[in-house]
Amino acid sequence: MTEVSIFPIIWFVLWGLLWAVYFVMDGFDLGMGVLMPFISSGEEERRAIYNAAGPYWDANEVWLITAGGVTFAAFPKAYAVMFSALYAPLLLLLFALIFRAVSFEYRNKVDSPSWRGFWDLCQFLGSFLPALLLGVAFANLFQGIPIDGDGIYHGNILKLLNPYGLLGGVLFVLMFSYHGALWLGLKADGALREKAMKRARTIWIYLTGVAVAFLAASAYFTTLYNNIINMPLLGIFPLLAVVSLLGSRAVIGSALGAWILSALFIIGATFFGVLGMFPALLPSNMDPAYSLTIMNAASSELTLKIMLGVAGVCVPIVILYQFWVYVTFSYRVTPEELKKEEAY
Repeated sequence: MTEVSIFPIIWFVLWGLLWAVYFVMDGFDLGMGVLMPFISSGEEERRAIYNAAGPYWDANEVWLITAGGVTFAAFPKAYAVMFSALYAPLLLLLFALIFRAVSFEYRNKVDSPSWRGFWDLCQFLGSFLPALLLGVAFANLFQGIPIDGDGIYHGNILKLLNPYGLLGGVLFVLMFSYHGALWLGLKADGALREKAMKRARTIWIYLTGVAVAFLAASAYFTTLYNNIINMPLLGIFPLLAVVSLLGSRAVIGSALGAWILSALFIIGATFFGVLGMFPALLPSNMDPAYSLTIMNAASSELTLKIMLGVAGVCVPIVILYQFWVYVTFSYRVTPEELKKEEAY
């Protein structure tokens, strides 16, 4: 048996961690964008939702760029096949995120209800589509995609819209919406905060049902449980997800406590899927021998070593910057604060 270097394993775990951090950090502002048409009842409340996400969204999306960059640098073959196989949904994801970003900057440029309404629609679609597409994409990765021994994808976007993939999409939309409602409960004030927390309680019911269905479907459509059977210690991650989701409802009177537990739920769910695929990054459902793994898709050991050193220097800087952003904008979004700030 060929001995596997420790560096591809380290980068596989870091790859999963970066995706988990992205889902936690960008998940709440994507969730608020999804909820905005259903929770806001006037211009002031819509502005409050924009301002609850506005200072953070671009810093949060750094983690998406980092996760993509790590895929490219650490596992270039997997990156090439992934971005070929999932080209259409990833392109749609990119354009949705672009229009969402533009909506933050351009909504206030013209004092017109129709102008603001257009950008509000872009904010909603630019939040809903990424949540849905990320869920569909990762669910399809978990169950395997039709790639052959040459890394050629034998499918189309319709094949990605299978029952398990769509269930993953619904799970991500609800997961981010719940996370966003709790964040809005932290940041908003008055009636908007009450509506956000009430909506969080409702979403939790649907999220719990879909999460249970996804765990059950994973046993039928995927091999994610095999690694847990072989390495029972990995069972801590689905257990973390279950306990955190139940705990968040138990402490939902405290938005901060519930949001932290919601974040732990997202981390546990992400690692359940990612570590369930190990050692594969892109499992093939045509033949397991065609799967792209940490052995056949990784960069050279020297490259992985250099990257680890660079990450050790740069990632703490990113974390410190993000910490500064969150501390600086830690205040509640009240009507008084909205008057002080530039309106979105």
